[in-house]
Amino acid sequence: MKFLREFKEFAVKGNMMDMAIGIIIGAAFNKLIDVLVKKVFMPPLSLMTDGLNFQDKKYVLRDAIINSNGEITVQEVAIEYGILFETFLDFLIVGLTVFIVVKGMNRLRKKAQDPKNKVVATPKDIELLSQLTELMEEQNNLLKNKP
Repeated sequence: MKFLREFKEFAVKGNMMDMAIGIIIGAAFNKLIDVLVKKVFMPPLSLMTDGLNFQDKKYVLRDAIINSNGEITVQEVAIEYGILFETFLDFLIVGLTVFIVVKGMNRLRKKAQDPKNKVVATPKDIELLSQLTELMEEQNNLLKNKP
């Protein structure tokens, strides 16, 4: 019973919905980045390197062995560094995009929390704390100036 009550509190607080939304957006973002790297960045890079396809680049440790019937009896063993390069490019694009989004969100949050900025509506709790701080400074100045 305690477990169900804790789960209900977790779901009602919105944590579960926030996680679900984040996972859905993350999956869609992953598809977008995958297409961006494979269909937008890699073709010009391949063209600049004289038609080199990075996805096919590998270092073969052991060649495949084919019998007289043309069947593969022993699989090829290879280090596929081309796919690693594409995945690394994916990671860099995702990291840069997340950095830009977080930087923009932080800038908006700072503007919203600045009580002196009248362009963006300041949350009431920040506004009240700012007023309280001003009153305390005023009170301290009066106490300092009292003989």
